[in-house]
Amino acid sequence: MADLNIVMVEPEIPQNIGNVARTCAATGARLHLVGPTGFQIDDKKLKRAGLDYWHLLDIRYYENLEEFFAKNCGPYYYFSTKAPQRHSDVSYPDGCYLVFGKETAGLPEKLLHENPETTVRIPMISGARSLNLSNSVAIGVYETLRQWDYPALQCAGQLRGYKWD
Repeated sequence: MADLNIVMVEPEIPQNIGNVARTCAATGARLHLVGPTGFQIDDKKLKRAGLDYWHLLDIRYYENLEEFFAKNCGPYYYFSTKAPQRHSDVSYPDGCYLVFGKETAGLPEKLLHENPETTVRIPMISGARSLNLSNSVAIGVYETLRQWDYPALQCAGQLRGYKWD
């Protein structure tokens, strides 16, 4: 299985992280939560959004970005509405980290400015401020997995009352 890491920096809304946790659990991606967060990890809204997938989740916790960077070595891809290039125009290597900022402010602009080659944007119309954070994570995860040809993921399903021809 390829190694994909999802990094949430200072998330504020527990339902978003619950949804992200479910996406990570369903795809085998590792979730990294970088504090401070706007909720407690045992928040009922967080657990409810993740439903019964918590046993499938590989999750790591960090007090701040400094601790995260000290313990991980990248490569990092920063998702931002301010990015100079599209998320689908870069190739994501095995072991990469997709990094997302908090709902109200995104990632620190200094961090983005220092990493223009790996800062990416999900395209949208000019009048839209941003996509929902958990939707953005899902888009990034599935673009990466598409490029990797969905390793270790089940790519076909079965109907309950019928058979595919």
